[in-house]
Amino acid sequence: MEVWTIEDGEKRGPFHDFEIRRRIENGELKPDTPAWHEGIDEWTLLGEIPLFSREFDLRHVDEVLPPPLPEPEVPAPGAPDGGGKPSYGRRFWARWFDLVGFMALLWFALWFVGRDIRTVLNNPWFMLFQLVPWFMLEPWLIHRWGRTPGKWLLGIRVVNDDGSNLTLAQASRRSIRVMFIGVGFGWGYISLICHGMSLFFARRLGRPLWDQVGGHRVETSPLRPLGVLAFVAIFWGMLTLYGAVVSPYVAEQLEKQFPKAKEYFEKNPPTHLPKGGPWKKKE
Repeated sequence: MEVWTIEDGEKRGPFHDFEIRRRIENGELKPDTPAWHEGIDEWTLLGEIPLFSREFDLRHVDEVLPPPLPEPEVPAPGAPDGGGKPSYGRRFWARWFDLVGFMALLWFALWFVGRDIRTVLNNPWFMLFQLVPWFMLEPWLIHRWGRTPGKWLLGIRVVNDDGSNLTLAQASRRSIRVMFIGVGFGWGYISLICHGMSLFFARRLGRPLWDQVGGHRVETSPLRPLGVLAFVAIFWGMLTLYGAVVSPYVAEQLEKQFPKAKEYFEKNPPTHLPKGGPWKKKE
């Protein structure tokens, strides 16, 4: 089919219909270009001719569609979370390494200076807020080095979105948020609920709430074999130290609350209890 057009006030043509389509695709012809072909009575706008209106519709779709997304890049060592798998597991273990280590040293210090561990365990205020001193120390470590012991061993560093170190005020606000909504003061079931909520929001937002609100991000570097070995050894040592100091007195409380537990532990005494502990068999 031969088509004539009026361009810049001049009649041009004839053009074959496939050439008209090509010019529409290239943007040379607009929908308001007058055109005529055999079978229509008068000059008609090109966009209103059924033969070519679809070409303009397709071109309009191409213009409004966004460009394709770039291919994801593999983050370099030390790059922030976001490329590849998030480091939630690594961050979880680093957090509890710090908390367990602090509690082990705290209870050992209480025992070493001669405090009555039984009395301390029965103090509800101390038990509720025993982790508060750690969240007063953590901001200084984050501000100074961007790391805590657990984060250092597992290759984690906390920085602002622009890569700068957190100020002491920023680090303090971050630790307070973690204490309340991250670990729930370490209070049993509340702590489990906080962990679940933190993981939910981290997956929705791409980072935990305390980092989202504060404008912080976490950089991770490849795990070092020696660092992982040291992490496991120290973590196990801290758990053992904590158990050695606290478990004899916890066992006493269990004996009062659950009398049948005494019979079980007498038959199966924990190997880490000190000689003469509450479950020692009587001669």
